[in-house]
Amino acid sequence: MNLPNLLTIIRFILVPVYWGVFFSEIPGRVYWSLGIVLLAGLTDVVDGYIARKHKQVTQLGIMLDPLADKCMLIAVFLSLLLSGVIGISAAIAILIRELAMIIFSAIFHFRGKKTVPANLLGKLTTVLFYVVLFMLMLHLPAAQHLLWVVIGLSYLASLIYISQFRSLNRSSHAK
Repeated sequence: MNLPNLLTIIRFILVPVYWGVFFSEIPGRVYWSLGIVLLAGLTDVVDGYIARKHKQVTQLGIMLDPLADKCMLIAVFLSLLLSGVIGISAAIAILIRELAMIIFSAIFHFRGKKTVPANLLGKLTTVLFYVVLFMLMLHLPAAQHLLWVVIGLSYLASLIYISQFRSLNRSSHAK
């Protein structure tokens, strides 16, 4: 196992750690939770940088990296829903998209289809989700409105992924 994939595994481990801290009675638990989410985000940046710089990009990493991001985002949004910070409609919109992306990526992977790496809009959407999460956790003004903007961008990114996926796999069959 290479270092980028190990960092991705650490991000998976941070998901239940986040959940445990967020729902604990630890003083400053929101700040500790934010720190865990930030650590997960940093490991995402670092593992991608190392993988590209040292030519350690693997099919496993291409599949697991976005899955780790989605698991963390789902955990955070569920915690915000359960704590009353976001409403059910926003949570459902996010969960439908994230779960659909996970399920379809797994199905396509196990059917031997080529996986589309993250594009610029997808990466931007992930960063914006983290910004909105911080704003929501800190109860900052305009966070709810920005959340819906980011949800819209995430659906647009999904449409682009679907188009790229179809194009990539259509051209691979033609060869």
